[in-house]
Amino acid sequence: MINEIRKDAEIRMEKCVDAFKSHISKVRTGRASPSLLDGIQIDYYGLLTPLRQLANIIAEDSRTLAITVFDRTLAPAVEKAIMASDLGLNPSSAGTVIRVPLPPLTEERRRDLIKVVRAEAEQGRVSVRNVRRDANDKVKALLKDKTIGEDEDRRSQDEIQKLTDAWIKKLDSALAEKEAELMEI
Repeated sequence: MINEIRKDAEIRMEKCVDAFKSHISKVRTGRASPSLLDGIQIDYYGLLTPLRQLANIIAEDSRTLAITVFDRTLAPAVEKAIMASDLGLNPSSAGTVIRVPLPPLTEERRRDLIKVVRAEAEQGRVSVRNVRRDANDKVKALLKDKTIGEDEDRRSQDEIQKLTDAWIKKLDSALAEKEAELMEI
């Protein structure tokens, strides 16, 4: 019973950390990353479709993304969608390939992005703590129903706390990694 609660909490905490990593991967650094364009949707025959489904996106070098659109007629729409996005990118078409150069980040913009990433990290920590609270509430309910004793209650809460600390530490290490990546020139 308690093992199930602990395993469920661990799975949910892992999902919280994965969601955080997913969010910060979309934050633009000076380095080109295909995941940067994940949020872009193109109107494809009246249906909004993610760019990844309509084109192949690769990092040509550290500052350039190359997009090879599967349907040539979509190239202008892809360019417009990238320009319309809030990423501040200016694509240039070269035949079948659209190149997206990434301008270098200013110091001020880097600091703003770090603030955004730290706010995301705090949201992740709150999510992990909410999972801990839910797990502890389930354990307390078992204690109240007299399914477990007080010793087992205390032990399981300590285990859940250790689990929480471990996942928050992983989240913080991902944050530190992203901050270092952002400050890299």
